[in-house]
Amino acid sequence: MEQFLIVDGYNIIGAWPELSKLKDTDLEGARDQLIHMLAEYQSYSGMKVYLVFDAYMVPGLGKKYVQSKLIVLYTKEKETADERIERLVTNLMGRRKQIYVATSDMIEQHVIFGKGALRMPAGELLVKIKQNRKEVRERIHPETSSKRNPFEGKLSHEIKEQFERWRRGE
Repeated sequence: MEQFLIVDGYNIIGAWPELSKLKDTDLEGARDQLIHMLAEYQSYSGMKVYLVFDAYMVPGLGKKYVQSKLIVLYTKEKETADERIERLVTNLMGRRKQIYVATSDMIEQHVIFGKGALRMPAGELLVKIKQNRKEVRERIHPETSSKRNPFEGKLSHEIKEQFERWRRGE
């Protein structure tokens, strides 16, 4: 089954504490960081990710580009991100396709749910991204995640024997 994730960019930036704090001083930096995080998530999860930014008050026809294999969409003039997301859900909907929309906007969640997509609150997406990062780290460095005691491999045999005697009370 093909899986898609459509992300309401500014809604997510406003909902995640780290990005929300960054947007107050560097909105472009917050967008870039979100793009980077979602590109990593896409590459590991296998989902096709669309990131939608609202350009409602910006004149123009909108813009679509690919960055790090992530599709980034800016809405056209007088179009909201919600409208673009709803249209995208309608266009992508089909057999053997599962579509998730990441937003904390409750009204938008109800609308896209009515169109057949699944909703994913901003907090849940952040948890999934952090979980994926942890899994990637464990795959890259399996020795650090499987050992109970990270000092065990660094101690000499004599020291280990001494600690074992102390543990037994000898």
